[in-house]
Amino acid sequence: QVQLVESGGGLVQPGGSLRLSCAASGSIFSINAMGWYRQAPGKERELVATITSGGSTNYADSVKGRFTISRDNAKNTVYLQMNSLKPEDTAVYYCNAAARATLLSYEYDYWGQGTQVTVSS
Repeated sequence: QVQLVESGGGLVQPGGSLRLSCAASGSIFSINAMGWYRQAPGKERELVATITSGGSTNYADSVKGRFTISRDNAKNTVYLQMNSLKPEDTAVYYCNAAARATLLSYEYDYWGQGTQVTVSS
């Protein structure tokens, strides 16, 4: 099995920055795409950003130019640098990884437990 553990959430003022990290551990044969999603109270979970194993990225329009996703394949870790944060960025942020646990495994989507990001003055 693959476990994802997020860190780096917290309370920040509007205009501030936070950096989220998500480390994958356990039985890992390969990790394809990794990404960040978020869910605000009363809303559905939405994509924030994704990055492939080759480094290709994709962002939600609402975060383009403010957030940057990156990954360290050697450490099985994905990051989300969030700048110019707005109150509407407040949500629980979830890490996602499309991974295979063994050579013979199918690729599954794994999720972290989530980390709270609150943007408020």
